Amino acid sequence: MKEQYLMLTAFFFNPQGDNRMSWRYPSAAGKEIYSLDYYKKLAQAAEGACLDAIFLADHVGIWDSYPSNITHYANSRLEPITLLSALSAVTSKIGLLSTISASFSEPYNLARALASLDHLSNGRSGWNVVTSGMKEEAMNYGRDETIEHANRYQRAEEYIRLAKSLWDSWEDEALVMDKASGIFANKDLVHHVDHNGDFFKVRGPLNVPRPVQGHPIIIQAGGSEDGRNLAAKHADLNFALLRSIKEGILYREDFDRRLAKFGREPSSLKILPGILPIVTDSKDELAEKQALLENLVPEQVGIDLVSSWVGMDLSGYPLDGPIPELPEETNFNGQRTNLVKIKQYKSEGLTLKEVARIVSSAGSAPTVGGNAKEIADQLEEWFKVRAADGFALMFPTIPEDWMRFMKEVMPELQRRGLVRKEYGPGTLRDRLNLPRPVNQFAAK
Repeated sequence: MKEQYLMLTAFFFNPQGDNRMSWRYPSAAGKEIYSLDYYKKLAQAAEGACLDAIFLADHVGIWDSYPSNITHYANSRLEPITLLSALSAVTSKIGLLSTISASFSEPYNLARALASLDHLSNGRSGWNVVTSGMKEEAMNYGRDETIEHANRYQRAEEYIRLAKSLWDSWEDEALVMDKASGIFANKDLVHHVDHNGDFFKVRGPLNVPRPVQGHPIIIQAGGSEDGRNLAAKHADLNFALLRSIKEGILYREDFDRRLAKFGREPSSLKILPGILPIVTDSKDELAEKQALLENLVPEQVGIDLVSSWVGMDLSGYPLDGPIPELPEETNFNGQRTNLVKIKQYKSEGLTLKEVARIVSSAGSAPTVGGNAKEIADQLEEWFKVRAADGFALMFPTIPEDWMRFMKEVMPELQRRGLVRKEYGPGTLRDRLNLPRPVNQFAAK
């Protein structure tokens, strides 16, 4: 059996960091966040430290339903497949994971783009499936509101099945390219998918041969019932927001039950909680940095963010008062994972102001701060008790926190044997000990 390592991905929630207002931090990058050189330096530093993957968040709209948003925080970013394709040329081993909406894209285009990235990168691509709960996104695709929650996940499930069929439409040995005979492909190994479902009608086959990995790595991040079931059916990785080891253990146990229901082994899905790592030399330095980051977020932006999460304008409620009554989850058409988190904070008696501060900092992921040894201790503890298979590293500031983690924490984790010191052979899927999918057409 292959050695199991702690999986680590460097997560870009925003280009300058995962605090909502990281762009204001003194060492934050400026307009170079729209240049390749900026990401090239970060990617090569992460690859030099043997990190498993880079993970790009994405939205397909500007968050500007509230007046303060466009002024202070509007989630502007580069298109992820374009960026990762460029990074595939300046890296050779690190995984390249991209968020792409299953609500506002087409399966054929997505399958083709990710298959292309997988070939260009020699088997390093991955797709984070999201269903897009922001109204601003829907309004860019001919709708006034988001797709109804139940339909979003039904659509996403059909979307993933169709993408897998398209990746399988070329069997592994289909490409011949025999110059002497003039045969380009074995026609018996290239298949129409002939899909006619509730949401999509696609003939196929894909016009790109089967990806190097068989299927790109599939990630799912929804914490609702629908989201967890989707992950248990299809995902290789699950990105989660978990605040404690106890919560992580319970979350893992829940997923093991769901995986069994769909005939999958626990080892077929890796759970990666998001954490905010801050490497500092002292507790005073850590407290000072956290205070600075907190103060960078205008109070109104935090209130607007909570309002967006719960689908209610909370600007008229007392900041030091309790969270008001919230919508029922079953009737909520926004992002239910976010609504559940706010309800959890409400049950704990937190004030509106306190909750606004929490969600302004990468959406309630826990901070893991201290020197390299202290951070490694915390990550090891989660890993050893199976509360996490790895972590999505949501650096509060980039490049500062990103670079310090690569230079200081990764060598400590390597010394302990928790992460690899060098990349092994094969694809990203191989290095993560995830099986290469059987081609559904070849299996018939």
